[in-house]
Amino acid sequence: MSLVKKFSAFVGVVLGSILMFVPSAFAAEAAAGDNEYTVKVYIALAAGFGIAIAAIGGALAQGRAVTATMEGIARNPGAAGKMFVPMILGLALIESLVIYSLVISFSLIGKLG
Repeated sequence: MSLVKKFSAFVGVVLGSILMFVPSAFAAEAAAGDNEYTVKVYIALAAGFGIAIAAIGGALAQGRAVTATMEGIARNPGAAGKMFVPMILGLALIESLVIYSLVISFSLIGKLG
């Protein structure tokens, strides 16, 4: 099993554990009623986790795209010109998804004010 698969499995288990046990820890507080401060805390946490997950996913995807392109160029150096433009286009699209997540987190942070 590769290091990336082990890391993503570990992150999945940790996030799954957090998502499974955190709501039960705050059940008594939720029963008492959420106030404006609690909602703002959850918005800030959502923005932070959202941009962190997007950055990790974007970095992994860009790394895999460049790795695959470099392996293809190493096998067939004559096709380097044909592989370069689609790779750059793919990297730009991957980065646009990360930037979209940044915009969403800024809009969430804007609701805090």
